[in-house]
Amino acid sequence: MEWIPITLETWNRKEYYEHFLHAVPCTYSVTSTLDITALRERKSRVYPAMLHLIAQAVNRYPEFRTALDSSGQPGIFTTMHPCYTIFHQDTETFSNIWTEYHPDYRVFLQSYQEDLRNYGDIHQMNAKPHCPANAFPVSMIPWCNFTGFQLNLQKGYDYLLPIFTMGQFSNQDGRTLLPISIQVHHAVCDGFHVSRFLNELQESLHAWQE
Repeated sequence: MEWIPITLETWNRKEYYEHFLHAVPCTYSVTSTLDITALRERKSRVYPAMLHLIAQAVNRYPEFRTALDSSGQPGIFTTMHPCYTIFHQDTETFSNIWTEYHPDYRVFLQSYQEDLRNYGDIHQMNAKPHCPANAFPVSMIPWCNFTGFQLNLQKGYDYLLPIFTMGQFSNQDGRTLLPISIQVHHAVCDGFHVSRFLNELQESLHAWQE
C-alpha cells in the first residue's frame, strides 16, 4: 500500500476541498441504474463481477482514492481494495470481508472465492481481519429494488472515500437492470466525476467477457 500526500498549495482542488470539508461540509449520494444484461447472459456471478468492475473504476481515478490520514492530511492511495458485506441467513446479520484487487478478473475471483471459504462462516462484523486503510466499502441489498439510497453518517464529514450500495436487479424489456448508489464527499468528488464513473462502469458492463 502506498499513500501519496497532497500538497494543498499546488492542488487544483484546494479551494473546493477547503470549502466542502470545512466551510460547508458536504457529502452526497447519487443513485443510478446499470444494465447488467451481459453479466447475466454469460452466467457470471453478479456480486464478484460487480466488485471487480467497481474496483477497476475506483482505481482508475484519484478522486475515488483520496483519504485523510490520522493527522488530517489528505492524500491519494495508489491502489484500492473492495471491502464488502455478506449475509448470514441463520442470524440475519452480516459480515465484512475484503479481497485484494487484481486487474485480472480471474485472479480476483479466485481470491474472492478463497476469502469466502476462509471467512464466510465467521459470524462477526469484521470476519476477515486486518482490513487495510486502502479499502472502500461495498454492500448489496438483494431483497429491494430501490430508486434512491442515502447513508447518514454522524461523523462522515471526514470520510472522503466512496461508499457503494447495490440493490435487487430486475428484468425490463429483455434487459437486466441493477440499482446502484454511490455516496461521495464533495470535497474531493463533484457531479462530473460521479457521472464519468457511472458512464465508464456501464461501458465496462456492456463489454463484459469473463
